[in-house]
Amino acid sequence: MTLLAIVGPTAVGKTAVGIALAELLGGELVSADAVAVYTGLDIGSAKPDSAERARARFHLIDVANPSDDFSVADFSRLAESAFEEIRARGKLPILVGGTGLYVRSACATLSIPEVPANEEFRAACLAEVETLGGPALHARLENIDPLSAAKIQINDARRVIRALEVFDATGKPASAFHTPEGIHGVPRPGARIVGLRLPRAALYSRIDARVDAMLAAGFLGEVRTLLAKGISRETKAMQSLGYKHLVQFHNGELTFDEAVAQIKRDTRRFAKRQLSWFGNDPNVFWIDIEETDTAEALARRIVGEVTDERARTGGKNNE
Repeated sequence: MTLLAIVGPTAVGKTAVGIALAELLGGELVSADAVAVYTGLDIGSAKPDSAERARARFHLIDVANPSDDFSVADFSRLAESAFEEIRARGKLPILVGGTGLYVRSACATLSIPEVPANEEFRAACLAEVETLGGPALHARLENIDPLSAAKIQINDARRVIRALEVFDATGKPASAFHTPEGIHGVPRPGARIVGLRLPRAALYSRIDARVDAMLAAGFLGEVRTLLAKGISRETKAMQSLGYKHLVQFHNGELTFDEAVAQIKRDTRRFAKRQLSWFGNDPNVFWIDIEETDTAEALARRIVGEVTDERARTGGKNNE
């Protein structure tokens, strides 16, 4: 095993289990979280605190400015470099996170288009949205890339524009950048992916409690600090879960109670999408956990399950 990935829905306890695994296996953690890459987005992304960082070494946290348009290709490049550094120290890279494409790009061979952001092109597309509306832009994508259009909601302007941007830069539809084996890609030799699942009611309760804890820790103040620094609400970072809702409250578009309720609702929906994403990946080995399970006990169980899996497959699975 050259790479171990711990995946699952938000708030399931991936970081705690990852730290326990790092201590047990002599590993270092590589974050696969699309929000934790940004500096200043600390509370809302549930970045590890000082006590957690004292127990394990973390990579790919605070590697981008909030105004940057950090991409899957950026993550893939930095993750590969981190894996090499960790292995050179005789350690095991342990990927921890719930951003599906980040995990997939690290654990499988994918064809990811290296297309930098084209601000002029994006501005023109946004102007089109303002004058003609989101459905018109989506219809334009449907004409050139029906596969991508089918997977992107009509009013998700950011993703529609990105797909159009890829086509504009490469002459190929974004959906063409899939491997012949499909979106799951070709598993990398030695990579193991373990998914953590809680009963749905327990997971949702944990999500609500986490949101409350983030707010108590100063989440709103963090958002206001970012806005005061000139970070636009339109950036990818500020469109993240929680951040966009608190921006709406700050601007008087929502009441505080409405913002909190929508953060919890949308986080639950996000967790459901994560479960569906990873659940459709045949390379994920699932472990069903209970509220009473400790991170240390789960880490020991994961090590045992991975060992048993290798024994059942004769050591051939992903080797």
